[in-house]
Amino acid sequence: MDVRELARWRLRTLRLAGPGFGAPEEAVRWLGAVQSQDYGPAKWSIGIRCTGVRDADLERAYAEGTILRTHVLRPTWHFVLPEDIGWLLRATAPRVQQLNAFMYRQQGLDEPVRERATDLIGDALRGGKSLTRKEIGAVLAAAGVDPGGLRLTLLVMHAELEGVICSGPPRGAQHTYALLEERAPQARRLGPDAALAELTLRYFTGHGPATAKDLAAWASLTVAQVNRALDLVSGHLQRLELDGRTYWFAEPPPTRSTGPDVAYLLQGYDEYVMGYGETRYLMDTAGTARPISDRPPYTLTLLFGPHVAGHWKRTLAKDAVTIHPALYAPLTATQRKALGAAADRYARFLSRSVTVAER
Repeated sequence: MDVRELARWRLRTLRLAGPGFGAPEEAVRWLGAVQSQDYGPAKWSIGIRCTGVRDADLERAYAEGTILRTHVLRPTWHFVLPEDIGWLLRATAPRVQQLNAFMYRQQGLDEPVRERATDLIGDALRGGKSLTRKEIGAVLAAAGVDPGGLRLTLLVMHAELEGVICSGPPRGAQHTYALLEERAPQARRLGPDAALAELTLRYFTGHGPATAKDLAAWASLTVAQVNRALDLVSGHLQRLELDGRTYWFAEPPPTRSTGPDVAYLLQGYDEYVMGYGETRYLMDTAGTARPISDRPPYTLTLLFGPHVAGHWKRTLAKDAVTIHPALYAPLTATQRKALGAAADRYARFLSRSVTVAER
């Protein structure tokens, strides 16, 4: 076993390679949570792991509440399942609140202000109501709580982290918020240790092989929390030592590995990129990464096999999408064919035609 084999193994664990899921909820359950601050592209993180799932299916799941969106794990949005949202918050929200403490102080949001705002938001949503962020700001302002600047963003996030609100049904193109207890009555409630254990098992099952520091980065956990978590679940995991690091995993290595000429068009915050800390470098164990002079527009990641081969951006039209790749090296004929296949798959997800515009 070397790091390149480990990277190929991880690609299959993350379900980028191998059999796809039949429903978007299955993909979210497998990964535990899917980073989604950029809502539109984030849906592709789920779609790429499924067979026959379209963007419209993700929109339907989000509207019906079979997939929710909230701040959890880190100070950013994630897609989660209704049954998982409670224990995910139990395991990670206190630490995220600590990470937000500086911003709370900077904006003059002491604990009484935050608690009052959360109560006001909860009261306004009770009874199956849903409100946009702007409407929540109006509720707070009417009660004498200043929602100006970053304050509204932080107060809404606080209410999410306290488990009071989560995503509600969309209103046209606008996102809304709803009471968590009404939107996710089936949410499982676990004690602190049980929630930490579930989080750890879910992470290493869907992301392994990975290290303790990878888990800490993914879930904003302290060293003490990670050590406690591994004590709780070590009997359910396996481990291997490689290059001075201990890697934890739940499933054995795949019998078939992914070849280097299978292409993957990832959105910028895919779990393959954001699901790790110290071992994110496995994306470049082939040593192919190079600077791109005009990188900023090309914020999405292009893989051949498990290795980063460049970046890409997209241009959307009503019925078409154009893929613009920025590659580290010229394409071989096989890679060009693989890139075309990846572009076709992405276009099917969007229900659009596709063109690949090489530079």
